[in-house]
Amino acid sequence: MKGSRVPALLAGLAAALLTASCGVPRSGVIEAGEPASGMAAPDHQSPPPTMTPVYFLHGGEPRPYPREIDGPGDYAGAVRALFDGPSTSETPTATTELPRLPGPPEVTTVNDGTLSVRLPRGVPPLGRTALTQLVCTVAGVPRPPAPQPTSPSGAASSAATATPATPPSVLVHGTGWTTTGSTASCPDPA
Repeated sequence: MKGSRVPALLAGLAAALLTASCGVPRSGVIEAGEPASGMAAPDHQSPPPTMTPVYFLHGGEPRPYPREIDGPGDYAGAVRALFDGPSTSETPTATTELPRLPGPPEVTTVNDGTLSVRLPRGVPPLGRTALTQLVCTVAGVPRPPAPQPTSPSGAASSAATATPATPPSVLVHGTGWTTTGSTASCPDPA
C-alpha cells in the first residue's frame, strides 16, 4: 500500500510546483489595444408619433379631431383612439355614436386593400353614423411612404413610387353581423 501512495504524492507535488507563480509578480489589467469591433447593430428606432384625424360628431355631423398614433399606417391605433371616445376637453362639443368596447378591436388589411375591423364579442351592430365615423377615421390615417426601388447595385432609384391608396372600404365584423362602409363619402379632414 505504501508503494502506491508515493507515486500519487509525487504527482501531486509536481502539479503544485508547476502551478506556482515562480516569483512572477501579480499585475492588474493590461491594456492591449482597441476593443473588438465589427458590424454595428442596425438602428431600430420607432417612427415618430403621427397625427391623424379621428371623426367624432359635432352637431350630428362627422368632424375631424386630431389624435396621436404610433406612425403612418397605424390603422389599429386610429381605430382604438376613435373607440376611446372624445377627450374630457372635447365632450362639450364632440359626441360619438360608437359604443365603448369591452376589449380591443382586431384590425387587419385584406388582400384587395379592404380594412377589416373585428369588434369584441357582444358589441351591437353599428348604425350608419357610427359606421361613417369609423370609415372616415380609417380614410384619414396617413399612409407609410412606399419603399424606394433599388438598382442591382443596391442604390435607391430616382423613380417615383406611389403611396398605398386609402382602403376602398371598411368591413366591420361583430358577433353574428357584418357591415361594410365606403370611404368615398367622407368629408375633407382640412
